[in-house]
Amino acid sequence: MDDCLFCKIIAGKIPSRKVYEDDKVYVFEDIHPKAPTHVLIIPKRHIRGLKEAQEDDAEIIGYCHLVAANIARDRGIEDGYRTVYNVGPGSGQSVFHLHLHLLGGRHLTWPPG
Repeated sequence: MDDCLFCKIIAGKIPSRKVYEDDKVYVFEDIHPKAPTHVLIIPKRHIRGLKEAQEDDAEIIGYCHLVAANIARDRGIEDGYRTVYNVGPGSGQSVFHLHLHLLGGRHLTWPPG
């Protein structure tokens, strides 16, 4: 999508602090981190959000979580981390390209905000 911020990041048109990339996802550091580890895992294929996802998107949604688990392991935060899909403006979603937040490296409280 030409007007999507995350599509522009994937295309290299906007700089980011890349953490990981493969043929399915692009991962980068959040510009406003809420924890010592706060990265965004985004599918390379544009999906507007979780509520717009279709059955054939299930594989990439799950894959994002597997990538999050690998990054958590690499960063040594396996004792406690959180993955979050925000859905819609009421949850704080501000970029409408499906993305998974991985947060960790500090004590996380419940409920989260």
